[in-house]
Formats: sequence, structure tokens, C-alpha cells
Amino acid sequence: MSGLTIGRRKLLGVSLAAVAGLALPVPALAQVRNNISSFRNVDWRDHFTTLKNGAILADTQSRAVHFWSEDESVYRLFPSSVPLTEDLTRRGLTEVVRKVDGPTWTPTPSMRERDPSLPAMIPAGPENPLGTHALYLAWQYYRVHGTHDTRKIGRQSSDGCIGLYNEHIAELFAFAKVGTQVRLI
Repeated sequence: MSGLTIGRRKLLGVSLAAVAGLALPVPALAQVRNNISSFRNVDWRDHFTTLKNGAILADTQSRAVHFWSEDESVYRLFPSSVPLTEDLTRRGLTEVVRKVDGPTWTPTPSMRERDPSLPAMIPAGPENPLGTHALYLAWQYYRVHGTHDTRKIGRQSSDGCIGLYNEHIAELFAFAKVGTQVRLI
């Protein structure tokens, strides 16, 4: 070998770029996605009746987040973290009700019950569990957000939220709007 080292995160990023079909036309995207067995082939029509306001699908089985724009010109696929346990996992249809750049984090009452030593609040910054951006859902305490702890992506690691790399949540944040449909499966 020539000393080339590719870390897990870089390899995953390159693989997802190929899967997401960055700069590929839609037919080529479908062909690439069909050849990748680690992610399920997903059609938005299986989960949404329309793409009004765009659609986000968080697939807890494959630990991936899919985004489709309203006019179908944009499709993105991101690796994600998922809730630690089934009892923390909420499934169904909701929507983005608020977008926050630089969110603060406040532990939920159940988190505080499990661990009373948690701080009352963590401001925006590198120690914040919500990362750089957060999409607040209509379900109380549930978010699609970033994380500074990149070890969480691709794992069961959250108390109910869906986590993304900070650079991916920034991209999704730019595409999503208040009213974007979100389905967790």
C-alpha cells in the first residue's frame, strides 16, 4: 500500500455521496441506489401522498435520512443516529414546526429523571448535543439535529431524536422549511 488511510467517516461520506447521486441525473441516481445493498431502496410515494413542502423520511432500520424537494429536483440521503431503544422511538407522520440555527439544548423531564446531574441547559456551541442546527418537529421533544459527537452516527445513540453530522444537518436545514413533512419509520 502507498500509505493511504481512509477513516470510517470519510469512507461513509464518499459512499453516501455516490448513493445520493451528487451531480447525477435522476435515472443514474436510481441505478446507483439499486446497486447499494446497505441502504434500502426508497420511493417517496411509499410514505407520502404528496411532496408539498418537501419530505423527510427517517428510516430507523437503515439509520438513514432521505430528503425529497417538493418539485423532486433534489434528493439527498444522509447517515443518521437513531433512538437507543424501542420505547424512545416514535414512528409516524409529523412536520417541521421550527428551524433553529445554533440551538440550545434542554434535557427532557424523563432525561432529568434518569440522570438528575444533567445541566438545566447547554447553550449553542461544541458541547451542545443538538449540534449546529435543529429541525423541531410537531412532536414535543423530538428533533432532527446535528451532533458534534460523530461517533453517534450510524448507531443507536439518542433519546428519541434523529442525529446527523453537522455538515449534513446544515444541508438539510437549508432545504427544509417550516411545514416540511417528516415520517419516522
